[in-house]
Amino acid sequence: MDWDKLRIFQAVADAGSFTHAGETLKLSQSAISRQIGALEEQLGVMLFHRHARGLILTEQGELLYRTARDMASKVNTAEALLRANQDKPAGRLKVTAAVGFGSTWLTAQMHEFIAMYPDIDVSLVLSDNELDLGMREADVAIRMVMPRQPGLVQRHLLTVRSHVYASHGYIQKYGKPKTVEELDQHRLIIFGEDARAPVQDVNWLLREGNVDPSARVVVLRVNNVYGIFRAVESGLGIASLPDYLARESTKLENVLPDLNVRTTDVYFTYPEELRHSKRIAVFRDFLLRKVAETRF
Repeated sequence: MDWDKLRIFQAVADAGSFTHAGETLKLSQSAISRQIGALEEQLGVMLFHRHARGLILTEQGELLYRTARDMASKVNTAEALLRANQDKPAGRLKVTAAVGFGSTWLTAQMHEFIAMYPDIDVSLVLSDNELDLGMREADVAIRMVMPRQPGLVQRHLLTVRSHVYASHGYIQKYGKPKTVEELDQHRLIIFGEDARAPVQDVNWLLREGNVDPSARVVVLRVNNVYGIFRAVESGLGIASLPDYLARESTKLENVLPDLNVRTTDVYFTYPEELRHSKRIAVFRDFLLRKVAETRF
């Protein structure tokens, strides 16, 4: 049904006549009558009993009137919320981020953000899979790769640096590699092949200093970087870890500090249609401030 016709129908029902409804809507009596007639023809029912003293809703008209009134109330509420959101950050904010970054650094910042903006209802979806922002599977994505989907706004958030780490317990048991070639004699923990990698070339350690990746011993494959971090911390093996994550533990040591650092750019991304969303703007600015306070 045409919303304009429903809006006119509700006004006629409220006013009790075409003339008074026309005065409210700034339309002629004949235009109002034509719209009601078209709506009745479309629905195949009479909506009003016509009397000399005015209009009375039929039983079918009463049913449609209750529905139209509820719809109008919801539309008015939505309009009010949209206007309010332009001035005050409020409403649902669904954020997706890679498991490792999201479960460590990002979640640690949320207490402060929620305290600052209690009217924003935050939901975090931690996944290394790429959610479709265009289909509103999330409002904001924090991604470790340049977004490929069209129609997205992107902002460089930070650059993550990674080095090679092992635990003190592992080093005591197996020794510490002095060169990248000596990794051939060590146990490596890598990202699982059956999962979507959160960054490009995530298993670079298999090839670094060795053209044959199969020559290196892989003791465990894990499908997210936080799991790799915990496995390294336990003393199981050596892995490439982001520096910000490795610094969370007193058990880890950078075993090849002279090896070229690996860097990953992180992007703050959201749909073009949400460019003017106040809640997204304050979340973006909050993260930029927290990034500036953190050593990555």
